[in-house]
Amino acid sequence: MVKNKHINLAIFASGSGTNAENIAKYFEERETVQVKEIFSNKKDAGVHSRAEKLGIPSSTFSKEQFQDSSFIKRLEDIDYIILAGFLWLVPPYLIKAFPNRIINIHPALLPKFGGKGMYGDKVHTAVIEKREKESGITIHLVNEEYDKGEILFQATCKVDEKDTPDSLAKKIHALEYEHFPRVIEEYIHRHTK
Repeated sequence: MVKNKHINLAIFASGSGTNAENIAKYFEERETVQVKEIFSNKKDAGVHSRAEKLGIPSSTFSKEQFQDSSFIKRLEDIDYIILAGFLWLVPPYLIKAFPNRIINIHPALLPKFGGKGMYGDKVHTAVIEKREKESGITIHLVNEEYDKGEILFQATCKVDEKDTPDSLAKKIHALEYEHFPRVIEEYIHRHTK
């Protein structure tokens, strides 16, 4: 990567985009890293209106577009991809094009409660049903399998007997907002020379 150049992030999100917004605001304050574009697989995802308010371009893509390797042209200026509540498996061509440069956050302590279909309230419900004493977040690199990439960071929170999926989700969100942008920044600075 070129020195004295912004490191450009693309954020992929499927939902309301609270993590995407938190990351974008964090990097507004930074000299070297910026969120260049936000992508979603849903036209009506809340992340688009958050991107607009932040002045960041956003766009939507279909499953077919995402699976087609020509999608890579839309990422020509991008150095790192951040998955912030993005639910699709990343295709192999994209993982090859961004080796160790796609970072995801998962709302549980991997390797527990990971894999296809384990997202959002489904994760929190499973954690509570298994009577786990703690949950948390896992920030990890992305490979060809759901939630199997190298773990970069984990943070934990207590699961109380009275916790519901909603109350646990609030604890998890607090951990995400606190740690995700910082871990992204530290990882990028360690790997950008």
